[in-house]
Amino acid sequence: MSKKKVLIVEDEAIIAMDIKNRLEKIGYVITAMVYSGKDAIKNAGHNHPDIVLMDIMLGGGMDGIETAKQINELLDIPIIYLTAYADEKTLSRAKITKPFGYILKPFEERELHSTIEIAIYNHDLERKLKESKKWLQAALNSIGEAVIATDKNGIIKIMNPYAQAITGWKEEEAINNPLEAIFNVINGDTGEKVEDARAKVIREGIFYGLACNSILIGKNGNKIPVDIIGSAIRDDRNKIIGVILTFYDISERKPFGSK
Repeated sequence: MSKKKVLIVEDEAIIAMDIKNRLEKIGYVITAMVYSGKDAIKNAGHNHPDIVLMDIMLGGGMDGIETAKQINELLDIPIIYLTAYADEKTLSRAKITKPFGYILKPFEERELHSTIEIAIYNHDLERKLKESKKWLQAALNSIGEAVIATDKNGIIKIMNPYAQAITGWKEEEAINNPLEAIFNVINGDTGEKVEDARAKVIREGIFYGLACNSILIGKNGNKIPVDIIGSAIRDDRNKIIGVILTFYDISERKPFGSK
């Protein structure tokens, strides 16, 4: 396994050298020790370290928090803050940059080591999660079926392009809204609103069809015959954490008004 690379951003040379010596002793590679935010941004872009140790109170221009903000905007590198200041105002500013750790000076070698390892591990998990979401989104966008997914409370979290086309609702309009506000289905034979799809999934786990003649009322009032499949999204303990609906426009197969 390759050694992890660390960029040290610390404007006190003695402290920076102490950190460097400690980290090299336990197997890290130090890409550089820099003393200003400007140099930190330049070095991070050039050497692509696995992690940045950032002193919050840098002198001579931008502080560590502003430097971290700019690194976050340009590069996907986790940052750990090193500081002797832990006041609420400083912490609030630091939180905005979403650091992967926060160590108060003076610190022990073991604390430094464990914080770096946890930060790198969590960053790797976060990166894999982002990649998985991109793969999922690409898959949902490419299939020829309409898909809407909600959380356990029926709040829409995913809506693919085909679902947007059928319902007439854009994803940005639908996301974080209740399912019933977007997915309006009636019984084409009686004109009555069908059972809530989320409630039926939670009760049955999976269903095929909400009515014998399900009609989706689009945003513009269009009435579209649809087939609907609902199923539960479960966590690793088999607990329902959401609902996914797959539906199809069957106008060509069964025009509205036909028996």
